[in-house]
Amino acid sequence: MLRIAVQSKGRLFEDTMNLLAEADIKIGGSKRTLLVKSDNFPLEVLYLRDDDIPQCVASGVADIGVVGENEYTERGECADIVKRLGFSKCRLSLAIPKAIDYPGVEWFNGKKIATSYPNILHHYMDEHHINCDIHVINGSVEISPGIGLADAIFDIVSSGSTLVSNNLREVEVVMKSEALLIGNQQLSDEKKNILDEMLFRFQAVRNAEDKKYVRMNAPKERLDDIVAVLPGLKSPTIIPLADENWCSVHAVIDQKVFWEIIGKLKELGAQGILVTPIEKMIL
Repeated sequence: MLRIAVQSKGRLFEDTMNLLAEADIKIGGSKRTLLVKSDNFPLEVLYLRDDDIPQCVASGVADIGVVGENEYTERGECADIVKRLGFSKCRLSLAIPKAIDYPGVEWFNGKKIATSYPNILHHYMDEHHINCDIHVINGSVEISPGIGLADAIFDIVSSGSTLVSNNLREVEVVMKSEALLIGNQQLSDEKKNILDEMLFRFQAVRNAEDKKYVRMNAPKERLDDIVAVLPGLKSPTIIPLADENWCSVHAVIDQKVFWEIIGKLKELGAQGILVTPIEKMIL
């Protein structure tokens, strides 16, 4: 049995549970229960605060965990990065009141900065030879300048709307963050095998992201031209039809270029184009 530590609430919780569901790993019960076993996979989920996850994985209380890169870096625990998951992206940034002219990072010399990430901020300021007063605060960091507690803040920024609503503006991006799957450094072979199977499923889900499976009828006289505009894992699948002048062409198309390619296919005479979403893709 493999134990995974998961944030008990918030966007990272939702994204993690969605990934497990897409990988067909069923988690029953409720997140109000601290430890919940999967119904169909040798996995149990331990729900924790996000800032507790790195230590729990490093100490072996959990075998693996999903945590934001910001928390992993801040805590500095001895746990391995197993995989970058590509979701829950954000950044850690310095922000100051909108009305202040900002000449550059030297502005922070002698200033008081409120943050929940003092270690990352200390490192950044040391690199830039800035002497500032770091005030550690948990929660509602963004209100600190408005109530006179600090001159600036260092905090997570996603859309930036929270900064705007507090009359702040982002002036320095210190680091970018995404969800990480981290692992204990002393996993047994049995647990490594379970982890490998889970990673295989995760990758199959990731491979299918923003991909469409497209089927169409194509005139044989234009087949070479149609195949030339189709991207594919290797090459499109071509199937004969009852009408010897036509064939069926199947391909996988990335969402980013979908409409551009569909337009070219229509110009080349493709008909009956069917589009299907892809849940998983094994490469």
